[in-house]
Amino acid sequence: MDTTEAAPVGDAPAAPVGRTEAAPNDNTGLGPTGRPRRHIPEPPVLASHGPAKIIAMCNQKGGVGKTTSTINLGAALAECGRRVLLVDLDPQGALSAGLGVAHHDLELTVHNLLVEPRADTDDVLIDTHIENLDLLPSNIDLSAAEIQLVSEVGREQALGRALYPVLERYDYILVDCQPSLGLLTVNALACADSVLIPMECEFFSLRGLALLNDTVAKVRDRLNPRLAVAGILVTMFDSRTLHGREVMSRVVEVFGDLVYDSVISRTVKFPETSVAGEPIITWAPKSGGAESYRTLAREVIHRAGH
Repeated sequence: MDTTEAAPVGDAPAAPVGRTEAAPNDNTGLGPTGRPRRHIPEPPVLASHGPAKIIAMCNQKGGVGKTTSTINLGAALAECGRRVLLVDLDPQGALSAGLGVAHHDLELTVHNLLVEPRADTDDVLIDTHIENLDLLPSNIDLSAAEIQLVSEVGREQALGRALYPVLERYDYILVDCQPSLGLLTVNALACADSVLIPMECEFFSLRGLALLNDTVAKVRDRLNPRLAVAGILVTMFDSRTLHGREVMSRVVEVFGDLVYDSVISRTVKFPETSVAGEPIITWAPKSGGAESYRTLAREVIHRAGH
């Protein structure tokens, strides 16, 4: 289903907030999306690595679990034997901080890859403490990049030029975009193979999807013909609330199989991992949140065939 046709999301009726009913019975064979549970095969072992598939983690609405999902999907993919590079494209540096990097003290960041005089990508790369997971960090310096890039020729391709030298080393590159649809986000979309959209399971999040779909369609038409929507990841889901279940039902109704079967439920573990500077995969490896991201990683690999 082409999501550029999906404007009716803004017309979804509002559900009563805070109203609760008993959660659906788990024994029905239905998953949290309301669809029958589907088997996701174990990822195959790779004989070699690269070239990377670039996935832009994008939603112009803040507070939807985008950075948390970037960190934990990246860690789960790495656990599956994939080589993963995380790119922090948000001047707030939340992705870098979430991996325990003292980003305010860094001399070289993504900013130095985008504007003159450009640094080498290898000089900016940081090894995380997680096997197969690397990082291109960011901090507040990146906030100047949009202004500095405006007058440059090929300004939308700056990130793609920076990532090109390392494509063969990785299987996946996840770009954590800032919560806006500005030039930095357009840079991510211009070099990405696909967009993964984390969406809080809340009525007003539905409205923002139409605007994001429109931006993706414009970038596809004008800058990056291969750009596709990889899928929509529902986050902060609470099956106990009628509102959450109605929003879930509406998302699945409109977007169909673009909605991942994997769903990220609310849990206190995620704020704890942010403070610890670790993914939930390593901080609480047996938690429900960790298992959800492992399932998502298998689903991403299965869909990508990589």
